[in-house]
Amino acid sequence: MAAEPLLTEKEFDELDRFLMSDRCGDETMAMDALHGYLTAVAVGPEPVPVDEWQPRIWGPGAEDVPDFGTEQQAARIRELLTRALDEIVVTFDVAPKDFEPLFSVHQWKGQEVLDAEAWCWGFMEGVSLRPNAWQPLRESPQASLLRAIYLLGAEEIEDNEVALVDDPMKCHKLAIEVEVSVPQIERFWKARAKQLH
Repeated sequence: MAAEPLLTEKEFDELDRFLMSDRCGDETMAMDALHGYLTAVAVGPEPVPVDEWQPRIWGPGAEDVPDFGTEQQAARIRELLTRALDEIVVTFDVAPKDFEPLFSVHQWKGQEVLDAEAWCWGFMEGVSLRPNAWQPLRESPQASLLRAIYLLGAEEIEDNEVALVDDPMKCHKLAIEVEVSVPQIERFWKARAKQLH
């Protein structure tokens, strides 16, 4: 195990508060989107340098960088983000069955349903950092592993796909599919890396 990669609950809350604070712009990822994004970076086909994945958290443009206040605060938030990513990497290395996506939970018709839209959007953002590198999965027999993530997270889906996500129960079932598919996506890339080396 790496030295102290895991975020404590207190640190998780600290990061959450910062992301939701006035210091960040409207484009900043909330915690569920961030977790999806970091998961795609963690399980993806090739490493993404920190100076490439971190800025995208704040938004698409250079002007979206938060007002950290002090260099110390900036360093602290960057450290928490890096450790949040490390935590996902370590979970897949040590106990992949323990991986849990950070989905929202809503009440719908008297029952709890999972809402994975923000998480899946974040995951798709992570994929978009390396679209060409992700292509082998899209072209493989296991391409369907990305289907639920795409349906819930894509900016736009096809007209004939809208009926697949038009009520919370359908989205709940897709969220369960996502939870099952992410460890398989991670295994796909690990196996492929072994074949290539």
